[in-house]
Amino acid sequence: MRKIVIALSVLALLTSCVSKKKYTDLEARNKETQDLLNSCTVKLNSCLEEKAGLTATVAGLKEQNTGLISTSKDMTILSTKGAENIEKALESIKEKDLKISRMQDALTKKDSVTLALVTSLKSSVGISDPDIEINVEKGVVFISIADKLLFKTGSYDVTDRAKSVLAKVAKVVNDKPDFECMVEGHTDNVPYKGSGVLLDNWDLSVKRSTSIIRVLTNQLGVKPEQLIAAGRSSYIPLVTNDSAENRARNRRTRIVVLPKIDQFYDMIEKEMKKQKQ
Repeated sequence: MRKIVIALSVLALLTSCVSKKKYTDLEARNKETQDLLNSCTVKLNSCLEEKAGLTATVAGLKEQNTGLISTSKDMTILSTKGAENIEKALESIKEKDLKISRMQDALTKKDSVTLALVTSLKSSVGISDPDIEINVEKGVVFISIADKLLFKTGSYDVTDRAKSVLAKVAKVVNDKPDFECMVEGHTDNVPYKGSGVLLDNWDLSVKRSTSIIRVLTNQLGVKPEQLIAAGRSSYIPLVTNDSAENRARNRRTRIVVLPKIDQFYDMIEKEMKKQKQ
């Protein structure tokens, strides 16, 4: 018991050695340290959040940069293609300007050039016959042959005399292998009264067209793909059907030579060069 009393006395003595002032100071320091620690913790968390945000921003910028590099390559390719397209467009414009210039020259000399072209075609056909007419209208060449040179009345059988005429027409067509030619049959307004496969003037006009085409292709070497068969019956007369003479004029086969616009102006250009010579 004596030992316990002595121990308690020593403890009381030691406790009394720490003054109240020092204890208060230590307590204040502890609080200050704790506040500082709390502040640092808040700042650390804030920095961690900012870092996460910046990391995401950097990743986004890298992705954008990759896209820009890819777009830059595409733009380079597009720029090259664009330059090529512009060059082609300029060439096309130059070609059109040249065509326009040629057309204007042709229009300026329209009458003389047309006459020269018709004369040239007549020369190619090699016929000076009032029953064969050659005209040029709006880039189309018309060769009209009276039926009395080709068929007997009411018939679609081609005569022997017709073959010599068609041989010269075939020469014109064969000289223009890129052209198309429409063979049109025309009749007068007298109703067809024959028998057999033909019912009316429509049938007669078409049958005459196909008969001419067979001679041109089978005997005179014209390419079938150049030819178009057409029948117009009596509905496109040259003159009124009020006399035997006029009806004879309306009975005809017309060969329509259909060049493309470039080909037609090439023909005109050649004729203009011949005139200059």
